[in-house]
Amino acid sequence: MINRVFFIVLDGVGVGELPDSDQYGDQGSNTLANISNKVNGLYLPNLGKLGLGNIIPIMGVARTDSPFAGFGKMQEISPGKDSTSGHWELMGLPLSKPFPTYPNGFHEEIIKKFIEKAGIPGILGNKTASGTEIISELGDAHLSSGKPIVYTSADSVFQIATHIDVIPLERLYSICKIARNLLIGEHAVGRVIARPFTGTRGNFKRTPYRKDFSVKPHGPTVIENLQKHNIPTIAIGKIYDLFAGTGFDKKFDIISNNEGIEKLIEVSAYNKTGLIACTLVDFDMLWGHRNDYINFAKGLEDFDKHIPKIIDMLTADDILIITADHGNDPTTPSTDHSREYIPLLIYWKKILTGRDFGTRKTFSDVGATIAELFEIPGTGCGESIIL
Repeated sequence: MINRVFFIVLDGVGVGELPDSDQYGDQGSNTLANISNKVNGLYLPNLGKLGLGNIIPIMGVARTDSPFAGFGKMQEISPGKDSTSGHWELMGLPLSKPFPTYPNGFHEEIIKKFIEKAGIPGILGNKTASGTEIISELGDAHLSSGKPIVYTSADSVFQIATHIDVIPLERLYSICKIARNLLIGEHAVGRVIARPFTGTRGNFKRTPYRKDFSVKPHGPTVIENLQKHNIPTIAIGKIYDLFAGTGFDKKFDIISNNEGIEKLIEVSAYNKTGLIACTLVDFDMLWGHRNDYINFAKGLEDFDKHIPKIIDMLTADDILIITADHGNDPTTPSTDHSREYIPLLIYWKKILTGRDFGTRKTFSDVGATIAELFEIPGTGCGESIIL
């Protein structure tokens, strides 16, 4: 039995197209490899030592004969490529059918009920769009009318963008909760997302105070099982929202990757048992969706610099798991998530050299492994990786 599992999800950092990627228009996607090729090599010496370069060929990240961590990649069995479905499957709860999407905008009856329940003068948008582009297009109209901007993407999301001087943050969050309560049954989208922005005409900018309102898990997760067995569960960042808070004892909000890592290290100083889970969203939110492969690469290299500090905080009875939830290849024309394998690195000081975990059949192998490490029941999905 171990004391703690530190679980880090690099949001959107995939390692190659899945066999069914053609069904999602994601042929050729390979977030890590394609970025490395675009920037003529990634400098990730610490992740390289753990075994990242042993998972797939990555320019600048060589294979090593003696990786410090176990390594492999995982295949998603849930349909779709959403953050919610990816995180749920990691914790032992795959989907049997995808969350609904709305490529032509939301149905009239949904919008009508939303306007009525939220007490707003109407909405703008109601279409598929890039978040930065739609606030540029409709920001002025929003300022003059007070109507929220509603939009979606290829993912199962109902996004609401408002200027903080027109609709304050707490009011925006309240409107999002109303939408979340309306979007149920056949219209139960994966997430309702608050997208506050600031600025003036021609210079609108999204703030870091985005908030996700996810649908609640439809079944038990490993996180809930940990909580039921009185094992502490701590969420840092977006992961709390993706599970609608279910199963977590405590949460810490963050506004950047760096703040997430700092909080992880801070929490490690006083939480000596349990699961400490952190999702780093900048890869996806700031760079993947904007096809900004240059800053995506810099973000990966910044994360790599923190690895020694993360390793140093671990005791002999702690385990570090680094993975992702889907891909978000910024080198392809698409600005949405990509249907990809995700990387898996598991580090334990008791293991001096890494093992090749191969290609896992489901993300849920992570949840099954965590359940076995803490000696609690799993969810029945996935196979534990014998360390």
